[in-house]
Amino acid sequence: MSGPRHYCGVVGITAGHNVVAGLQKALMIIQHRGQDSAGISVFDGNAISTVKDAGLVQTALPKERIENLNGNVGIGHVRYATTGGKGGMNAQPMIMTTAFGMIALAHNGDLTNYEKLKTAYMAKGAAFQTDSDTELIINLISRRMGQDQDPVKAIKAVMAEIEGAYALSLMINGRLFGIRDPLGIRPLCIGKLDDGYMICSESSAVYALGGEVVRDVVPGEIVELTKDIVKSYAPTNRIPYAHCYFEWVYFARPDSVMDGREVYEVRKNVGRVLAREHPADVDLVMPIPDSGRAHAIGFAIESGLPYEEGFMKNRFAERTFILPDQAAREKAVSSKMIPIKSTVNGKRILIIDDSIVRGTTLKRLVTMLREAGATEVHVRIGSPPIIAPCFYGIDMKNREQFIANKHTVDEIREIIGADSLGYISIQGLVEAVGIPASDLCLACVNGKYPTKIEGEEHRYQTKLTDIL
Repeated sequence: MSGPRHYCGVVGITAGHNVVAGLQKALMIIQHRGQDSAGISVFDGNAISTVKDAGLVQTALPKERIENLNGNVGIGHVRYATTGGKGGMNAQPMIMTTAFGMIALAHNGDLTNYEKLKTAYMAKGAAFQTDSDTELIINLISRRMGQDQDPVKAIKAVMAEIEGAYALSLMINGRLFGIRDPLGIRPLCIGKLDDGYMICSESSAVYALGGEVVRDVVPGEIVELTKDIVKSYAPTNRIPYAHCYFEWVYFARPDSVMDGREVYEVRKNVGRVLAREHPADVDLVMPIPDSGRAHAIGFAIESGLPYEEGFMKNRFAERTFILPDQAAREKAVSSKMIPIKSTVNGKRILIIDDSIVRGTTLKRLVTMLREAGATEVHVRIGSPPIIAPCFYGIDMKNREQFIANKHTVDEIREIIGADSLGYISIQGLVEAVGIPASDLCLACVNGKYPTKIEGEEHRYQTKLTDIL
């Protein structure tokens, strides 16, 4: 609700049966990663057929539109617009017909040198129909394939040109590839099915299809999947990774495992660390559902405080983040989150959320708890203060939107109306995730980017002040 927006999710399946139903189901499982549009592409032995549209999976891919699709190899995508506008034009997978066949591509992430590369190739005569960096990638692959029709060589050459974050599900005619950026910013895993293999942004989709997770795609690795084997083209040099910490704190499903860390357990660890760093004298601990739930459980376990559900979430209310303006979103909060008065009335409450961006939604929730009879409302946050833009696929590109850039922790506490406010420290976050800080992307909380960023806005840096 109040946290950063998601980016995208990708899937690819090759099997001994028609993969359309599996692609649709997998996209339903990772729907939380993007709600603007959805699409699937399958290879029927002769050509690639695609169905895609704006909206959720069940809207973009209804039964009547996909029942005639057939293919043993296919890819899929759910999208939240970060680079490129919303709507059907930028829906993925993107398709290109070439002299050597058809290419379909689904992309999760953002390229940091997109504008520079697009301008350079337009000067060479390249034409682009969308403002999506995915089209740039597919255009580059097509050009490289035209020079040397070895897909792996073409992919490697493109990887040497593009910078930033990307997890790709790629189909060249009937050949299926998975590609992960050298820093491992965006997740991608391999799953084994009864009669085939799959790649997906999150392991939960593998389990939903009755498969077993084989492993994560190594950062910088290209994998080619058939129904019988997985062939790896691994990078020769290991560089420091930059796994996005927000995957564990907020984005991913709790039942997913990413780079060897179960999301649910990491979130509980965040709560445990918060309890040690910012204890509170309260009557109970409760989450902001759903993303704050595991954090609150960890806090309750570590502190010995009772855990309660204090908000009832209306899952049929309009999604607040798609509403046209902040005033409308704030008004919608009241219909989406309803306090349970018997839980909060007369109590000192501690609530836990995953992050604070603007603080406006959290302010409304604190007010609602007080109106329901809470005598005190204390707030704990599972992410350090967000102070810098993200250019790797999270919709946080404007430094002006971050409340922590303009106010100290105590000022933020006063703005949201809380009795106390505590953020997890960067050191505590690293401990909770269980991956060395050198292998995490922490740019949005420390201003240090793992890649060169183009443009004046992208060069934003900040000193760590007392807000940390």
